[in-house]
Amino acid sequence: MDLSENPFASTHSLDRNPFDDPESVKATSHTSFPDHEQALRMEELARREQEVEARERELAQKADHIRRFGRNNWPPFFPLIFHSIKDEIPEPSQSLVNRLYQLWLVLAATLVVNMVACILILVAGSSNGGSDLGSSIGYLIVITPLSFLTWYRPIYNGYMKEQALYFYIYFVFCGFHLVYSLYMIIGIPSTGSAGLIQTIQMYAKGHIVAGVFGTIATVGWVVQGAGNALYYRQIWAHNKAQGHSVEKAKTELATHGAKAYFTRG
Repeated sequence: MDLSENPFASTHSLDRNPFDDPESVKATSHTSFPDHEQALRMEELARREQEVEARERELAQKADHIRRFGRNNWPPFFPLIFHSIKDEIPEPSQSLVNRLYQLWLVLAATLVVNMVACILILVAGSSNGGSDLGSSIGYLIVITPLSFLTWYRPIYNGYMKEQALYFYIYFVFCGFHLVYSLYMIIGIPSTGSAGLIQTIQMYAKGHIVAGVFGTIATVGWVVQGAGNALYYRQIWAHNKAQGHSVEKAKTELATHGAKAYFTRG
């Protein structure tokens, strides 16, 4: 009998379990496992490609940030911020901001000289020398960075962004600094200042070296104090001409927060 004519023959063949045939199982295993391994390899390649793309985006963002803002460059010995009057301050205001920066440098140098003068006052046998030296060291450590952060950097950002809150932060803290400068010019014993009174006393007692350093410190306090007072008036006039107000400063504070006004963002 011809199997092709038997309808049950084809049905029987379809009902067979292909896994009953060892050759069929072998063929199936050789076909399925390579496909699975290839899928794993493709998945691994896709993951690595995503990681490379993410890394490229990160590098591109860093390059764009450097292109727009530059690298941190200040202070030179340990860069923490970007500071470039030429690149960030509008040209009409660059001269004024340069002068303010120079006055801040004079302040920093004066604090150092003042400390040295207080050391010499202590060596000269002053009964208040210990208090003077301790206070002068504290001034150097605290006033140097604090003055930069509370009045120089805000006015730098003020002229860079022309926003009201920067100017009012400057007015408040530079006002305190002017009072502090006057206090240091006087040179009351035991206050940590080698100003006028202390300097005159050193000359009167024949301690010339201490007197010379006291003179240098006093001149430094006068120069940076008078300079800041002069530019304070000029900046106040600029602030008024630009239409800045306390209300505008409050609005900016509510919108951006205080932290933004000590940064470049």
